[in-house]
Amino acid sequence: MKFIYALWGQRLEAKLLAPSMHDALRTSGATKLHVNVDDADVAPAKLRITTFDAPVSAVVTAWVDDEPTDVSRLLTDISERCSGWEVEERTPLEPPHTAPGERTPGLAQIAFLRIPAELDEAEWRHRWQDLHTTVAIDTQATFGYTQNRVLRPISGDERVAAIVEELFPMEAMTSLHAFYGSDGDDAELQRRLDRMMKSVSSFGADRDLDSVPTSRYVFA
Repeated sequence: MKFIYALWGQRLEAKLLAPSMHDALRTSGATKLHVNVDDADVAPAKLRITTFDAPVSAVVTAWVDDEPTDVSRLLTDISERCSGWEVEERTPLEPPHTAPGERTPGLAQIAFLRIPAELDEAEWRHRWQDLHTTVAIDTQATFGYTQNRVLRPISGDERVAAIVEELFPMEAMTSLHAFYGSDGDDAELQRRLDRMMKSVSSFGADRDLDSVPTSRYVFA
């Protein structure tokens, strides 16, 4: 089973990247880990959107064979606040292989999505996964795209329907052309931007969301 945690707090990068933390998480039942941190490498990133009462500091993804009680407790203990969800993964664009402990090249942009009041879950999911996915891949310079539909909350009380991770070139932090892959063509950038905005607005991802720039680390 796959679980994703949003963490808030200070000095989480050092805590989460420490080998002793990975050992503790494995002892707690995690068979695989991803760690995403809002760190110095992504400090220049312009795309930062916060609907939570404070920006997310880090995101931890853990695969656990059973209930993740011990993992949840450990992450809660090291952070000021922790919310977690069991998710169902879909990967429209497979991320590149990253050696254990290495930083994945590029920017990992993580979005927390919510279902707008005017849509039921089935229609929202159809518009998001069935209709929007191709638009996102076609209009952006992503080289990795993972969708995680929330099945249930496991800690905290934050309302989230899905968590998305997209990988971009580092230049996308400060350049719309790099973000959208428009190669310096202003007309093409506008075309892609218009198409993307129309698509995200159809399922409410133009509002009531969080978007967090991160560095991504994979631990086997």
